[in-house]
Amino acid sequence: MAPHTVIFCLLFSFPLILFLLGHGRRRRSRKLPPGPPQLPIIGNLHQLGAAPLVTLTEMAAEHGPLMFLRLGSIPTLVISSSDAAREVIRHHDLAFSGRPALFAAKKLSYGLLGVVFAPPGGYWRMARKVMMVELLSAKRVESFRKVREEEVARVVDSIREHSSSSSSLSSTIDLSKMVLSMANSIVCRAAFGEKHGGGGGGGGGVEIHRVLAEAQDVLGGFCVGDFFPWMRWIHGLDGLQARVEKVFKELDGFYNQVIEEHLKKEPSSEHVDMVHVLLRLLEDPTHRKTFSSMDHIKGLLTDIFIAGTDTSAATTIWAMTELMRNPRVMNQVQREIRYLIGEKGKVEVSDLQNLHYLKMVINETFRLHAPVPLLVPHETAETCVIGDYEIPARTRVFINAKAIGRDPLKWGNDAAEFSPERFFGKEIDFTGSYFDFVPFGVGRRICPGINFGVAAVQLILANLLYCFDWELPPGMKRDELDLEESIGITMHKKIPLCLVAKSHN
Repeated sequence: MAPHTVIFCLLFSFPLILFLLGHGRRRRSRKLPPGPPQLPIIGNLHQLGAAPLVTLTEMAAEHGPLMFLRLGSIPTLVISSSDAAREVIRHHDLAFSGRPALFAAKKLSYGLLGVVFAPPGGYWRMARKVMMVELLSAKRVESFRKVREEEVARVVDSIREHSSSSSSLSSTIDLSKMVLSMANSIVCRAAFGEKHGGGGGGGGGVEIHRVLAEAQDVLGGFCVGDFFPWMRWIHGLDGLQARVEKVFKELDGFYNQVIEEHLKKEPSSEHVDMVHVLLRLLEDPTHRKTFSSMDHIKGLLTDIFIAGTDTSAATTIWAMTELMRNPRVMNQVQREIRYLIGEKGKVEVSDLQNLHYLKMVINETFRLHAPVPLLVPHETAETCVIGDYEIPARTRVFINAKAIGRDPLKWGNDAAEFSPERFFGKEIDFTGSYFDFVPFGVGRRICPGINFGVAAVQLILANLLYCFDWELPPGMKRDELDLEESIGITMHKKIPLCLVAKSHN
């Protein structure tokens, strides 16, 4: 939206602004956490700039790990240290477990029917149980083993074919594009069935990938109404509402097609996908009070489809980027994989449990490049007292997982360096019990898809490192390989990772 349009709308809403400012003055007597000075009406919104994550991290270095802002009319708390996160989650997890009803998220989640954006309560508890027990349990993730292995093999064959048929000048491949397509195929086959994988067409290929990209864009883009809720009407004029409605219509049409196919056909004994599981639960009398319509199924599918694809792909590419910048680590992890796998020709799921250094590489990637660096925002359900500060009800809360992962007080003076050895011999995991390392969140709102995402990253990365020796494009030096990040919910590498692959004998 153009700045002059926003200014016009603000002036148009001036009476309401005066009311809100007066309401804000009555609340200033509270002792809030420190933060930068605020401007009338917009608060600190103007300070975020083009790279909000960088700005918030720099602000926290000046104002402290518990920092209070006002982004538009929204009171906002930014948590940037493990100690602050531990205090909040251990003593106030329930009060901080709400979610703001963001404009695009509310529509695409079918009125907040997914686990990610649903408000706390009976429905959320039931939906989370379905997600954790029925869809993303360790047993269910293992049942998709064949899907992961086949999709990884498909990409390995594609890279091998490209590298053997290309001249030295045309052998560069866009690894970012390949990995994102593979991650999308894994999620589509696991969730929607064999027909919807990348190799089978039927809605699982380029078209649904385009819809996924557009959904990510509207979810992660700037939305005036999310910072000035009384201005949401403006999205009927600025085009955002039309974009969201278009994405929703395309997603809904795809879900309807998939569900109709599943209703006509019984699942095979070899592959029971997530839609089959959800349709069975819809007929279960024990779930009918809270899980009673196709919209409930679609809300959960949106969580899996949008979150599952993006985070796995982003993590794999960040890992490959860091390995290309750190040849010592690259050599060590390839030695481990190739020594243990020998002449088998590929890494299988059963091999992953013995690849300890590979797991440290992945942990280090999560530490430096949390897939969702500010996590999904929380919202306080009631006024809370944290130490000496009072946090108002309906405060939006961001946990800066990236800042926590790079805190030199916890990780040492080399916290910004890629060094997997820091995890050697340490009982550190990312399941939310270790507050210095929270790439998937903490508390009752921790990401339910950890098992699914990590399983995909491990198998993809292990095979890329086992099957190929990797080089930078001709003329490029390692220090020229950038680490610039894109802006959005998931933190992708902004410039696609393009490399030269040579088959390893």
